[in-house]
Amino acid sequence: QVQLVESGGGLVQAGDSLRLSCAASGRTFSNYVMSNYVMGWFRQAPGKEREFVAAISRSGGNTAYADSVKGRFTISRDNAKNTVYLQMNSLKPEDTAVYYCAASSLIVVPTTPMYYATWGQGTQVTVSS
Repeated sequence: QVQLVESGGGLVQAGDSLRLSCAASGRTFSNYVMSNYVMGWFRQAPGKEREFVAAISRSGGNTAYADSVKGRFTISRDNAKNTVYLQMNSLKPEDTAVYYCAASSLIVVPTTPMYYATWGQGTQVTVSS
């Protein structure tokens, strides 16, 4: 069973930056390669539904962002390291949430959670004002 493990969350002040990482780990099926999957980042704040943040195509050539993070967040991937990143700049208190990475086997870049079959456990990001 492939596992996605997020890291890099923490408590920061408004205007600061954080970089989240998501790495595949654990006992994987022999042919698991992150480059075979679209990777996405989602977040969920207390009392709210999980929402799309960013996603990146298998090769990294195409990306998608939620309007709320465009120009501030950048998603990238290093397929050789089976790792995807989310660089978050100019953080705002409303960015406070648990951030999850997820993998989708679709060819297109989906922005809906239902199209992602594998999820990490999440990492907390808290932005103080």
